[in-house]
Amino acid sequence: MFKALVVEKAESGDTHASVQNLEDSRLPEGNVTVAVEYSTLNYKDGLCLTSGGGLVRNYPHVPGIDFAGTVEASEDPRYREGDKVVLTGWRVGEVHWGGYATRARVNADWLVPLPEGLTTRQAMSVGTAGFTAMLAIMSLEDHGLAPGNGEVLVTGAGGGVGSVAVSVLSRLGHQVAAVTGRPALEPYLRDLGAHRIVPREELAETVKRPLEAETWAGCIDSVGGPMLARVLGQMQYGGSVASVGLAGGANLPATVIPFLLRGVNLLGIDSVMRPYADRVRAWTRIARDLPVEKLEAMVQPATLSDLPDLGAAILKGQVQGRVLVDVNA
Repeated sequence: MFKALVVEKAESGDTHASVQNLEDSRLPEGNVTVAVEYSTLNYKDGLCLTSGGGLVRNYPHVPGIDFAGTVEASEDPRYREGDKVVLTGWRVGEVHWGGYATRARVNADWLVPLPEGLTTRQAMSVGTAGFTAMLAIMSLEDHGLAPGNGEVLVTGAGGGVGSVAVSVLSRLGHQVAAVTGRPALEPYLRDLGAHRIVPREELAETVKRPLEAETWAGCIDSVGGPMLARVLGQMQYGGSVASVGLAGGANLPATVIPFLLRGVNLLGIDSVMRPYADRVRAWTRIARDLPVEKLEAMVQPATLSDLPDLGAAILKGQVQGRVLVDVNA
């Protein structure tokens, strides 16, 4: 038997989530079984917990797009009983049952060994959001970003990806400008390392000129839409924007001028189906460069029964930082 948060769909089309005890025979196909210890709450999880969210096609379903735990059984020689592992992506929690359960069965190719120096709790204190933020930072570095180049902008700074990005960039020696629409978050963001707070209203206006003053050496954008278009026109020559989310919409009301006249790079960051080498590199960097103790102290703890309400809250932008889910609590 294992415990899981199960989302079921009624004939009316509405969904309902409840904590249930399930037989092991209900586990999906896979060649590695993991005793899950921790998961997290992400925007996609909120969609999976919501009627009409659009990500789940087959019910009943167990959400949770990431998890960390201990291998219980393995048919793959790369993993043995007792190994600590972490999983992000591969549509786990969307198509394949995910981390909101005390047990998961997955494909070995989707797993990564937990890096030395990280506990399962610490790994999920950063979770998919931290993994995505690190992928964005590595991409910016691969395109020339280095401390001393100038300010790095982080939009949606109060969210999971933004919080981790602010913290890591600051630790690496960058001057970080954090964008938020909630003034009450300023102490939180400054504690993470932001040296300047940019009110969201300053970047929310529709683009009026394709090029503005060269302001940002780099940007991690988790908003998209008009804000991304505005930021593109403010990038320094040769600067790069790592785009990791579309909370503000998928339309990009921009011109090609920033790309042609300033050589701006727009880098798409997809954390779902990354090659194994990229995932190992990112988690190794997380273990090395993240101020994990600081982030761990700022997480909001949750149990499986808390998640339906928290899923609705994250879709409304009411969740600050990271939510750590102790599936055994």
